[in-house]
Amino acid sequence: MLPSNKNPTIDEFIFDITGVDRVAAIKENRCVSCKAKVETDFRDDLSKREYSISGLCQTCQDEVFPDFQ
Repeated sequence: MLPSNKNPTIDEFIFDITGVDRVAAIKENRCVSCKAKVETDFRDDLSKREYSISGLCQTCQDEVFPDFQ
C-alpha cells in the first residue's frame, strides 16, 4: 500500500516521537504501532484509507478510535 503524502516536517515529527518511519512502515505493510504485518482485510474503505494516513492496522485503529467500530 502507498502512504499518503504529508509535509516532510510532519513525518519527521512523527519519527522523532515514535522512532518509526511511517512511510517505510506502510510500504513494508507493517503497523507503526504494534509492528504487525498488515494484511488487506480492513473493515471498510475508510479504514483502509486511514492506514495510508496513520499506518495503523485495523486492530490498532479499533483501539485508537473505539467509537467508529
